[in-house]
Amino acid sequence: MPVITICNHKGGTGKTTTVMNLAAAMGLCGRRVLVVDLDPQCFLTQIMGASEPAPAMSSLALMTHDANLRTLPVVKVSGFDLLPATQYMTRAQKKLTGPMDSFWIKEALATGHDYDVVMLDTAAALSVYTMNALVASDYAVVPVTPEYQPVAGAAQTWQTCRLVREKLNPSLAEPLFLLTQVDGRKRGHAAYSQYIRETYAGRVLDSVVRTCTSLADTTHDGRTVFDHDVVSRGARDYANAADELSRRFYPERQTEPVGTNPNGEAEAEPYEAANSGSAGSGGSEAVLRSWIPLNHC
Repeated sequence: MPVITICNHKGGTGKTTTVMNLAAAMGLCGRRVLVVDLDPQCFLTQIMGASEPAPAMSSLALMTHDANLRTLPVVKVSGFDLLPATQYMTRAQKKLTGPMDSFWIKEALATGHDYDVVMLDTAAALSVYTMNALVASDYAVVPVTPEYQPVAGAAQTWQTCRLVREKLNPSLAEPLFLLTQVDGRKRGHAAYSQYIRETYAGRVLDSVVRTCTSLADTTHDGRTVFDHDVVSRGARDYANAADELSRRFYPERQTEPVGTNPNGEAEAEPYEAANSGSAGSGGSEAVLRSWIPLNHC
């Protein structure tokens, strides 16, 4: 049961978009997914059309001695359950200054829950909530737009994850990087993408999330890109990213290749086909059809 923090110390990298669409993609695979909004600005909560709850019914309730995920009310959204945030978290964090206040969420998860995947959405700033998320997590995924400031923020996030791993949570794997909002027409994006891959090597996902109108059209009705336009570039890219992450989170479930051609040779994996740009009219729909029933989902 992986616990995953989505984080980048620099804002504007598509972090919230990544949380909601990765969670929805994993939900489409049949997994029970819980997303916890730990951002005091409540952006994910608002995007998913959820009302701001009372503090005792929000994600802030995880920062207490008697926290129990099974008793906290969640909002059923498209493909996953959401534990909303409250703006009261801004004031509450002023009291969370003790040496053990980074372990609340880890303890809350240890009491048990009914989910296959728990994803923790964090604010861009490093706070006690971000530290709680990293201390409780098995993995960190860093969305990074291939531009100077997001890349610098990703480097800072890498250092934070290393510190947490060394001092507080040895179970935290080295962070994974997901390139987001990639525009193939920009030379700068190509240069920074290459820099990220050279710097972090195998920790950078092969899948990338390209610029897409369906991702840019922000709504507040609880719909993800899979509801808005399931055959769009954005849906395809997040489906492929979720597929690749699943291979890393559940390596023991990998079986034979997805399919074989008439000559018995393994066919290309879905994310390779999508990122190659070779899919023509209707290609993205075929990629999604091949992705959803994968054995390791």
